[in-house]
Amino acid sequence: MKFSEDLQKLIPFGYLFLVVMGILKESVIFYQLGINILKYSTLMDILISPIATLTTHPITFIATISIFVICYYLPSILYKNDHKKWIRKIFELKQTKLDLPEVEIKKYYAFISIKFLAVGLLSVYLGYGTAEGFMAAKRIREGKLKYDYTLNYSNGGTEQISLINTNTVYYFYVSKGSKTIKIAPIGAIKNIELTNNRMFKNE
Repeated sequence: MKFSEDLQKLIPFGYLFLVVMGILKESVIFYQLGINILKYSTLMDILISPIATLTTHPITFIATISIFVICYYLPSILYKNDHKKWIRKIFELKQTKLDLPEVEIKKYYAFISIKFLAVGLLSVYLGYGTAEGFMAAKRIREGKLKYDYTLNYSNGGTEQISLINTNTVYYFYVSKGSKTIKIAPIGAIKNIELTNNRMFKNE
């Protein structure tokens, strides 16, 4: 019961950690584009950043869920295999079930699992942010963007654009024929059309 209560206490800290990871990922992406994203973010953007990251790409979602599943079963795996040298070396185990009472050793393995989870999530979010920012900057420099959207302004103007990113307040995009990132408030946009949707292309 005590362990379960300790786990419940950790849940808010876990979400806070995910929020920090989401902010870190966005910051890394936009830093490579010369933008301080925190200046253009609201509190809502910050709070939903972990969920937004998970739904951005299937690979990110699968990798994150896999890490959570592995860490869920990791304490029991360590408990059964802590005598193996390679297990002790990988997870840097300093205690075994022979050294401490069972309740304490389970807490110890849970701590190892949480540490592994933190490192895994940091790797996913930081790696994704670094890769996405690098590729976006490279495509802009080399003029290899895909202009899949038409932006219709409230004043009647239109632009063919490559949408870099968006949040609850701004669109970040590059107009066709330009290498300059534009930042437009959502209020100035009437609508945005996905003119080149690969899901509806005729084979």
